[in-house]
Amino acid sequence: MSGLTVTDLHARHGRADVLTGLDLTVGDGELAAVLGPSGCGKSTLLRIVAGFHAAASGTVAVGGRVLDDGRARVRAEQRRIGYVPQDGALFPHLTAAGNIGFGLPRAERKVRVAELLDLVGLGGLGDRHPHQLSGGQQQRVALARALAPRPDLLLLDEPFSALDAQLRIELRAEVAAALRSAGATAVLVTHDVDEALAFADIVAVMRDGRITQADAPDTLFHRPVDTHVARALGEANLLPAVCADGEARTGLGALPLSEPLLMTEALTSSGSGTVLLRPRQLRLGDEGMRATVTAVHFRGHDHRVELSCAGEDGRQERLVAYTDTTPPGPGSSVGVTVVGAAHALSPAGEAAAAPAPETETVPERTVAKAH
Repeated sequence: MSGLTVTDLHARHGRADVLTGLDLTVGDGELAAVLGPSGCGKSTLLRIVAGFHAAASGTVAVGGRVLDDGRARVRAEQRRIGYVPQDGALFPHLTAAGNIGFGLPRAERKVRVAELLDLVGLGGLGDRHPHQLSGGQQQRVALARALAPRPDLLLLDEPFSALDAQLRIELRAEVAAALRSAGATAVLVTHDVDEALAFADIVAVMRDGRITQADAPDTLFHRPVDTHVARALGEANLLPAVCADGEARTGLGALPLSEPLLMTEALTSSGSGTVLLRPRQLRLGDEGMRATVTAVHFRGHDHRVELSCAGEDGRQERLVAYTDTTPPGPGSSVGVTVVGAAHALSPAGEAAAAPAPETETVPERTVAKAH
């Protein structure tokens, strides 16, 4: 067993609280991504699991074995956990094979190193030194080195952040495939939404030292628990709505709700609340509610269209739509229809955030499809 269980974890840097009751479960053989902005505590979480930082309280267990409970800690070298840092941290004087085999028993070193070089797509390159390898190849060596002792859990601390965009996309797919082939349990921390959705079986959104929601990428993207998670996963049209009988009455008309039986938790006693529509759910054409195009951005694979329309209360609402066809220019009037259901959101966790406007879209971000 190699699953990770973190329960009510608290941690500090000096007198500052960093983790404030964090819970996370990663099953055996699962790939998890912890997603959040800089400063939210992602790397501290990884360092506590690895044994590099002490927990103030709470429990960290791998495969049912408690590694840290805030009082007693298992030493890092005794945890059977692999760790891949951002820069790979290879030994420059050793070859790729030497880096991978470092610390392995001599009897199994040759076979294990050859096996791992093939696993990470570097067969035949074992005699090269780090300076003779590309950035992506160096990160594959670092991954192979972390996997060499057959750890119960692998931790990856933003290992692709220093690579250029295309290489980052290619390498994360290769790493995910290699980890699944090895049957490894792994946790990746990242601030990149595309990376988290494309890499992981489960994505945990982190905010202010806690996990706000952890779920499968598709569920997290389409059914976030609150407005914070909705924004964290990509551009979000957040519309004020009055909900009743499985419908949401919005500035775009009456829309079906994705989970009508659960929506009451997200609404006030009068039925008012906020619903989510992703930009791909908006269709532009001649039919539907009228809106004015305020800006158009060509992005190669599609157009990002900013819109303004009259809301239910008469105020102007700002919307964003993605379209594969050339839209009308700024100042044009266009019809907007909705594909699929709206999702009612809870305001939970918003008290600490700055007040949001009635309808809000997060900064532009391209969201990759989950694997």
